[in-house]
Amino acid sequence: MKTAVITGASGGIGSAIALAFASNNYNVVLQYNHNSKKAISLANKIQEKFNVAALAVKADVSSSQEVEKMFDFIAAKLGNVDVLINNAGIAQQKLFTDITDDDWHKMIGTNLDGVFYCCREVLKRFMIKNHSGVILNISSMWGQVGASCEVHYSAAKAGVIGLTKALAKEVGLSQIRVNCIAPGVVMTDMMKCFDEQTVNELKEETPLNTLGQPQDIADAALFLCSDKAKFITGQILGVNGGFII
Repeated sequence: MKTAVITGASGGIGSAIALAFASNNYNVVLQYNHNSKKAISLANKIQEKFNVAALAVKADVSSSQEVEKMFDFIAAKLGNVDVLINNAGIAQQKLFTDITDDDWHKMIGTNLDGVFYCCREVLKRFMIKNHSGVILNISSMWGQVGASCEVHYSAAKAGVIGLTKALAKEVGLSQIRVNCIAPGVVMTDMMKCFDEQTVNELKEETPLNTLGQPQDIADAALFLCSDKAKFITGQILGVNGGFII
């Protein structure tokens, strides 16, 4: 049975991805940093419903030491990692001139450093020696085109896209695929800071005239990590309802 590690698994997109993989007979590791109650509850639900292993593991992905400890634990419990989904992320809206050093470092630390640290560990420990594996990074449409008042977020997510493309070229000979999903507006807790008028305006700007749901991202993730996508690597898949074309 294959094992998938999903970072940020206590959030809306992460939990949907974890459920999708578990329902397709994957053991799943649910990384979380703050919301232990939700992560542990989800792990219990997955084990009961799908009869697979589900581990909730606390780690701050912006810390290389905590990421190393997380993969020590995973190796001891499950032995191998076949799929890594780098989904953990934070968001913040601020004028560029109001972004503090701390804001910048937290944003880059979670949204970009965390991707680097997790990729490095799975490649060194499992995928290169096994000559197989899939890495899927979750970026954002703002990493493709940039968003006003979200410069630090856009920069971090653009970095994820660059990392994806470069790493796919480097590890392809080891039969490891690396791809990226760039979601559009998806109805998760990150949208709670927007009022109803703003949400409706975003919907009207979307050609499909609807906003995304976490399941939309989970379905795309499952496809890109499956054998049906065995000839796809280094690609950025926009799941955005046509918002960015």
